[in-house]
Amino acid sequence: MTVCALVSDLMDRSRVSAAVPDVRFATEPGGCAGADVIVVDVGGHGGAIAELRSLVPGARIVAFGRHDNPEALAAAEAAGADVALPRSRFFRDPAAAVMRV
Repeated sequence: MTVCALVSDLMDRSRVSAAVPDVRFATEPGGCAGADVIVVDVGGHGGAIAELRSLVPGARIVAFGRHDNPEALAAAEAAGADVALPRSRFFRDPAAAVMRV
């Protein structure tokens, strides 16, 4: 399984890397071509979800964002994310969030 992440924050990247060792990071949607699962930080890349869905229609898109911005999480799902989780829930077990089918 190929996992790509659009996550800019270095601390978040290290936490994702620790949980999903073979993850690759991209700075733009095109960098996630061919991925089976795409992790998106809504705070920095929420606007890329619709493009990701178009570029990689079969990928599972897992978005995460601040719990105090439910509108952004709802917008991520409306744009094509399969699931949009509050940061605390995503980082409780990032591997499980990525693997969930």
